[in-house]
Amino acid sequence: MIMPRGQQLLLPANPWFIWGSLLTALSLNMLQNMGLWGRAAWAPDLVAVALVFWSIHQPLRVGVGSAFLLGLAMDVHHSALLGQHALAYSALSFLAIGIHRRILWFSVPSQAAQVLPLFAAAHLLTLALRMVSGDVFPGWSIFLAPVVEALLWPVVNVLLLLPQRQAPDRDDNRPL
Repeated sequence: MIMPRGQQLLLPANPWFIWGSLLTALSLNMLQNMGLWGRAAWAPDLVAVALVFWSIHQPLRVGVGSAFLLGLAMDVHHSALLGQHALAYSALSFLAIGIHRRILWFSVPSQAAQVLPLFAAAHLLTLALRMVSGDVFPGWSIFLAPVVEALLWPVVNVLLLLPQRQAPDRDDNRPL
């Protein structure tokens, strides 16, 4: 693949780091739901952000199947309708894999604007499933969650690409 101008050549991603970051996001999501604000509708879904990131950057390692399993774990944690998050995460991963070649050509702030509709679609799908199953409307603050997730995109981009930006062996005379 031809690299866009000004973009650094990255090392291959370690599979242990990928799955560790996804499990860390799952743990942080679970802690966030038990924290100060509980299950606030505006709170970002960190698993969705990490899942979209890895579906865009490593689509052969993180796909719809792993999104489904992470969604089932979130369903069990939330005591929600079984399959609600699994369907939303699977759709999110599918859409992210569909645009992964195009989105890498944009700058990081532009990428955040590109993934905002994906996050909004996932939240709308989850909301629709909740409403069909007879749950109450969580409030208009639910529409802030995709915006917060898109604002987290540059931070997640820096943190998760950090191990890949390091040179394998440091050499003062090396041009790269």
